[in-house]
Amino acid sequence: MKLSEYATYDGIGLAELVARGEVTTAELAATAQLASDAVNPQLNAVVETWPAEDAPTPGSTPLAGVPFLIKDLAVAMAGKRTELGSRLAAGNVAGADSSLMARFRRAGLVTLGRTATPEFAYSTTTEGVLYGATRNPWDPARSPGGSSGGSGAAVAAGIVPLAHATDAAGSLRVPAAANGLFGLKPTRGRTSMGPDADEVFNGLAVHGVLSRSVRDSAALLDLVHGPEVGDPYTAPQPERPYAQEVTRSPGSLRIGLVTQPWGGRAVDGAVLDATLRAARLAESLGHRVTEVSIELGVDWEEFVLANARLWSTNLATWIDGFAAAFGRPADSTTLEPETLASYAYGRRVGGVEFVHALAMRNSVARAIGRYFTGHDLLLTPTLPELPVPLGTYAAGAEGEDGLGWIRQVLHRSPFTAAFNVAGTPAMSVPVESDPASRLPIGIQFAAGYGREDLLFRLAGQLEQAAPWAPRTPAVWAGAQQTT
Repeated sequence: MKLSEYATYDGIGLAELVARGEVTTAELAATAQLASDAVNPQLNAVVETWPAEDAPTPGSTPLAGVPFLIKDLAVAMAGKRTELGSRLAAGNVAGADSSLMARFRRAGLVTLGRTATPEFAYSTTTEGVLYGATRNPWDPARSPGGSSGGSGAAVAAGIVPLAHATDAAGSLRVPAAANGLFGLKPTRGRTSMGPDADEVFNGLAVHGVLSRSVRDSAALLDLVHGPEVGDPYTAPQPERPYAQEVTRSPGSLRIGLVTQPWGGRAVDGAVLDATLRAARLAESLGHRVTEVSIELGVDWEEFVLANARLWSTNLATWIDGFAAAFGRPADSTTLEPETLASYAYGRRVGGVEFVHALAMRNSVARAIGRYFTGHDLLLTPTLPELPVPLGTYAAGAEGEDGLGWIRQVLHRSPFTAAFNVAGTPAMSVPVESDPASRLPIGIQFAAGYGREDLLFRLAGQLEQAAPWAPRTPAVWAGAQQTT
């Protein structure tokens, strides 16, 4: 199979070729490796590849035989390294599949490697010391976002049609926006974090996927959602498969429009213009779009402080665990400056401060929930700016403490984290781009708790009305001549 052909298919399209006997799973795996060999040296999106271990029955699932990549964090594949992008965890090998990995196998996906993440996923750019910076395929001088930046760059460049991602403050939606992909953060409890954790970042983090097509994300969520034994909570079961929602009419939705983020930072003109165009597109499809003001439940500084306390205390336990397991010091020889500062900050957070941070989570969830009693969806930019040049996050970060680092991360992505705190689903849809630079611009839509069905319906409608598949980045496997 030629790369120029392979890269034009989404996952379901490739699985259909396998089911019809037009290509084998082994041939697809070999082609995906060729795609990685062709473009990854320019991007540094994939940090390790390996031969296919699985041979799913053709046609057994909608994604049977599709090449896949997992993020180097939060999902464990037996016998493979999971290093969390950190020198502290270098060489860490999973002893068994995590619950989600077992579901990926049952979904028929053929996992061929792992993708780059910033250290401990503690940033929304992917520029780690362990493996080096990952580059954006639309402009390799720019960031692909993070923390699932490796997955975002790999999918956008055509190495695989979809890849695993996580999202604790925008880590899935930020790379979706930066790389021109579809990315949906599910409801808290929709996918299991087990068995080694009941929840991550106190329920702020979820598993998801980055894909070029809406239907791929819907099909995979159908195949992996649902609780495992011992999970602390579960999201409401969907009325029908998400794959069916993609082609269902959403009707006329009540959509609130917010263009200025909590915290008050400025939104770039190109992003604001794109957001208003997206709002007009939604109106042309019969939806009722009105500008709204949505309360966060707490002031922005309290939101930042509580997130810093939740994130850093969780980070500290991970670092202590890996330091003990490998007999390594938690210092500048094993940790990056921002991580080390956040580790020190987390170890200083007291129990009462931690409980106050959990109270913030409740206040935000109640406020966001009240908004959705009167509206179906909320529309915002995913990011307030175009993908930033590599090195932007590091500039001026010297000497920051853990609170200062989180303040910067949330400043760069102020629209996304509230929905992690509230536990509600949200998606970034690549319906827009900057006319001057061709860089993609993601538009975020958020829904009430458990309402991924509404998001998939609207996403399918937007994909038909303003298709993004014809837009391809500068670094693109489909442009290679390798056969």
